[in-house]
Amino acid sequence: MPEHDPVRDAARYRVDRDRGPDETEPARPPGRMENRHLWVDVVIDQAIARGEFDDLPLAGKPIPGIGAQHDPDWWLKALIEREHISGVLPEAIQLRKDEAVLPERLDRLHDEADVRAALEEFNARIVSARRQLLGGPPVVTPLRDVEVEVRQWLDRRRPPPAPPVEPARPPRRWRRRTSG
Repeated sequence: MPEHDPVRDAARYRVDRDRGPDETEPARPPGRMENRHLWVDVVIDQAIARGEFDDLPLAGKPIPGIGAQHDPDWWLKALIEREHISGVLPEAIQLRKDEAVLPERLDRLHDEADVRAALEEFNARIVSARRQLLGGPPVVTPLRDVEVEVRQWLDRRRPPPAPPVEPARPPRRWRRRTSG
């Protein structure tokens, strides 16, 4: 017969549970869980003595984000802000943000074919967002005319005209006066 029979152990547990506390059994000594608060106090006092709580960034200031209203997504908003996560907005709002930086994005490209591809991809995202029936804010971002945008991109890349050069004047001859 095995030493640990799960059926027998379960039966013993049920019998001990149903029997209740027996007066003849000695009281169990207080365990670790009952004294945990004392241990925590000792650990905190030791950390204070070592100075681990000195010069904390929010010492003496209210904890940021604690207000009268409870926001169940506070941790998500803090993560997005801390990690600079983008692309999690509704498509209509993301398109507005992307439209605001589109000229700078195009200026970083070096080839006209790349500019055309970026504009076609942007227009395809607008059309796709307009076709979605998921709800959310309306898509008000206009489609971009690829030819006009490429022309503007070329104009921005063209170096500014050089200032007009004044014709060179012949050097003035200085005569030395002789005293006579």
